[in-house]
Amino acid sequence: MRTNGSQRSDLEGSYPPVITQGVSLLIGDPKKAILKLSGPMIVAMLVIAAYNLVNAVWVVGLGSDALAAVGFIMPVFMIIFGISSGIGAGVASSISRKIGANDKAGADDVAMHALILVILLTVILTVPLYLFAEPIVKALGAGTASGLAVEYGRIIFAGAVFVIFQNIAFSILRAEGDTLRTMYVMTAASILNAVLDPILIYYAGMGISGAAWGTVISTALGCTVPMYWLMIKGDTYVSLTWKSFSLSFDVMKDILQVGLPASLEFLLLSIDALIINSMLTHVSGTDAVAVYAGGWRVIMFALIPMIAIGTAALSVAGASFGSGRYQNLQVVLSYSVRLALMIGIATSVLTWALAPQITTIFTYSPDSVHLTPTMVAFLQMMCLFYPFVPPGIMSASIFQGTGKGVTSLIIEFLRVVVFIAVMAFVLGIVFGMGEYGVWLGIILGNIMGGIVGYIWARLYIRRLEQREDLWSHLSRA
Repeated sequence: MRTNGSQRSDLEGSYPPVITQGVSLLIGDPKKAILKLSGPMIVAMLVIAAYNLVNAVWVVGLGSDALAAVGFIMPVFMIIFGISSGIGAGVASSISRKIGANDKAGADDVAMHALILVILLTVILTVPLYLFAEPIVKALGAGTASGLAVEYGRIIFAGAVFVIFQNIAFSILRAEGDTLRTMYVMTAASILNAVLDPILIYYAGMGISGAAWGTVISTALGCTVPMYWLMIKGDTYVSLTWKSFSLSFDVMKDILQVGLPASLEFLLLSIDALIINSMLTHVSGTDAVAVYAGGWRVIMFALIPMIAIGTAALSVAGASFGSGRYQNLQVVLSYSVRLALMIGIATSVLTWALAPQITTIFTYSPDSVHLTPTMVAFLQMMCLFYPFVPPGIMSASIFQGTGKGVTSLIIEFLRVVVFIAVMAFVLGIVFGMGEYGVWLGIILGNIMGGIVGYIWARLYIRRLEQREDLWSHLSRA
């Protein structure tokens, strides 16, 4: 086998004329690729998160039942979003590995199979949710908000096909390193949604239906752009075309071996939230849950840059693995962890300093002002959480990028269900430390999970490098 440098040179020279700037990044310097690919994703994700806050503000004007109705539908909608995002991770992993192996036809084939998965997911997920929206919201305990929840939910579920397509289409583009244009579309769709909401809700008099239609219309229009790029304009590396397409269970298996475990990882996060909420209710009552719910929103917002870096690392790792440049995987892991660690430390410092000001977002009303001291304490304690997130996220990206989705799921299960849940239970309930013990358990469990994931990834990369060295030795012999 050729050395790393010569192999990359040969690969770059063998790529067809349709090579894009994004693909050039993927097959080039891993550090440069992670830095350039993650930047646009950070911006896009932050814009979407900011929009979610704005959307809540518009709905609040319709009354508490309207806000509650959206709240009951969102967990169900997040299942659709989580599954489609997980499948998107499988698509990105498979395509990036094909790109690394200089297999454009294979990458196109994966993209077409992804389109089939969009249709299957739409039928399996959204049709039942639309038909049984009323019993679902009643089972969730919507009460007086049931009518509004059904009204809002049926529109959202009917338009979920656009969410599924958008998640998978963006995964295709990210897999070939096209994150800048993806950022433009995601940002534009979010801004359009924020503009449509007040117009449809208030000026058109559509109420909560207007909020739902604003989401569906903006998402649908956002889908037309990547569809145009992939199917008509032809300026992407990957193409969506039915010519010479044939359904392959091997291709589906390659996508789903990462996509299904990644989808289950979203489910694990929901399970973890339920476990933590039950512990907090047991030790400190509903106020503790309110503090955790509000504070965790801040944490998830702060984690966006690290998640974006991990998403970029997945594509870069996949391209490196597909081309057989296993030594680059160590570069991807180490550099992405260092980059995210710097962001994590900066986030900790800012959160500690601004915790009182951040808390006012959730405690400005007379009914919630009494939560202020506890929420400030929660945010400041969670400053110990951020620096230890990167090893876990980046290790998962390595495994997903190389097609080891089950391994990533196992590590996430250990982190979320075993380490975090057990440590929170032991400190909060067994040792009687109350909600502060639960918080500390989350921190310690996350540290333990991150360490296990990072060591596992390092050992996996070392085995791949040894295999590469052995093959090189046999080739010379």
